[in-house]
Order: sequence, then structure tokens, then C-alpha cells
Amino acid sequence: MPRLPRLTGAATAALTLGLVAAAPAAPAADDEPLVTDARVIAHFDPATGQTPENIALEPDGSADLTFAYARTVAHVALDGTTTPRAKLPEVANPDTPLVRSAVVTGIARAHDGTLYVNYATGTSATGVWRVSPGSAPVQIAELPPDGFPNGLALDERRDVLYAADSVRGTIWRVPRAGGTATAWATGPAFAPLPAPPASGFGANGVKVHRNAVWVSNTDRGTLLRVPVVQDGSAGPVETRGDGLTGVDDFAFPGHDKSVLVALKSGSEVVLVRPDGTVTSLLTAAEGLSEPTSVAVRGRTVYLPSADLSTRRNPSLLLAHLRHLIGRG
Repeated sequence: MPRLPRLTGAATAALTLGLVAAAPAAPAADDEPLVTDARVIAHFDPATGQTPENIALEPDGSADLTFAYARTVAHVALDGTTTPRAKLPEVANPDTPLVRSAVVTGIARAHDGTLYVNYATGTSATGVWRVSPGSAPVQIAELPPDGFPNGLALDERRDVLYAADSVRGTIWRVPRAGGTATAWATGPAFAPLPAPPASGFGANGVKVHRNAVWVSNTDRGTLLRVPVVQDGSAGPVETRGDGLTGVDDFAFPGHDKSVLVALKSGSEVVLVRPDGTVTSLLTAAEGLSEPTSVAVRGRTVYLPSADLSTRRNPSLLLAHLRHLIGRG
């Protein structure tokens, strides 16, 4: 699928919050970049495990982040003030595949303020945990200890969560109220590559969008769409993007099937349009350092940078989206 050159140009308006209706627009001209005004609003401490992994947004535009190696959910205000919200319990002798440490990964937020997170430990504590305001985290579903639950998405209409297992190549479906996890989708499209240069990470990010579950596969560099059929089961897998080296998590900037995708290994964020065209939007030049996820609220783009390689400057960036991308 074709990949367009990166759009460049002068910075425009300051960050703006709020959802604004807009008709589908053509790609921005060279002097009108689609994403502008990237700036770091919070720096984190890698010495204490503050490596941001995933993000969920609050109604006021603040963010909830998972700090993978600190086993922590933290709240980041728009002025950058960072406070812990919850800490997942310590596990004796964690043996998580690929990382060998206990890590908190994906996060999803319900409208009532409840947060759900994935916890990967290599023990029976592996699974989906609920973080209710003012309460300690509670495990609501176990997942296989030899797996690696990564991205997490909530479908409030169906009252289910979807957890992407990077090692087992499975999308788990979990009742929101808690209970037994079921393998909702599995197969080669979700699995990691079987041989080097494989990283061992297959299914990674996961989102629910317009009656479908979307999944990224890091090893295969793909973005997949899986329709949810009427009985709730998984429909046939569709490939909506490929050649996405180092793909991690992603977000939808509008109502159509365009996607903002974080490419961790390339320290880049790209736009994948419905026809598969890929356009580079932000790179390390704007301060990105191994972004692990993306979130969008109105015209504001949120970009956690894990900086796992150098461990010098994990951070949260905000940027301005010049216009919404499609609707209908």
C-alpha cells in the first residue's frame, strides 16, 4: 500500500479541546500540516518504572496512563501534574513471557469513571483488573499465565472487554462484570512471527470502532479489522494496513476508518486512511521517543512516549489536529 511523504509546515493554532463536527476533508496541503504544535506536557521518571504504555482519557481532557514497570495507573492533568491512581499488587517471582517482569499494559475507561487494565505477570494474577474510584484494584478475569495481555478495549454497548494477547495470538473476550474469559478470535493473523527477526509480539493494540474490533500486530506490521456479527462472534479478518513496522497501539481521529497509529520502533505516528495509504505525521523531530499508544479528543492528540531504548525521557506529548478526519 502506498506511503506518502511526511507533511510539513509552520505550527498553527494552540491546542483545542472539544468535539467539532466536520465534513470529510482532503489531505492537507504541504503548507497546512494535519498535525501541528506538538509539545511535551509531562516528563516521567524511568528510574522508578514510569514508562508509559497505554492511555485513556477523562471527560475534562486529562489522561490516565499505565506505567508498565511501575505497575501503576497514573493521572496526568493538562498542566502535566502527575499523580498515582492505583498500583497493581506485587507478585512473587513474576515470569511474564518476553519481559520476565510484572507489567501493567492496556487500559480502558467506562463512562462511570471505572478503569480496566491488563496485568501480565506469568502467574494467576495475569488478567483483567478493575480500578474503581476510591477502591483498590480487583482482578475480574484470569488470563493464561503463559500469555501476554497487551491492549484492552471496552464495548459498553455489549458490556464486554477485549484483551489482545501478544504471545498466544488471541483476542480474549471478558464480561465487563467479570467472569470467564473466552477466546473470541485467534489464528495466524494475530500471532507473532515464528522466527527471527520476530519480536515475539503479535496482537498488540485493540479498539472497538463502528461494530468492529480493530487489532494491530507488531511482528507482522498489520492493522486488522474484525467485524462483530449479530450473535457477538467474530467475523472474517480484514487487513486494513500493512508495512507498519513496529506498530503498537492506535486511535480513530474521526468517525470513518482512518486511523492514527503509533510506530514504536520508528518513533513515528502515521495516518492510515481507508484505502491503506500511509502518511507520516510526527517523528522524533517533534519529540517522540518510541510512542506506545495514541488517543484523540476533539482536535487534541495524546502521545505517550516510552523511550524504552535510552530510558532518558519518557513523556506525554500533546499535538493539535488541524481538522477532523472524515465522518459517516
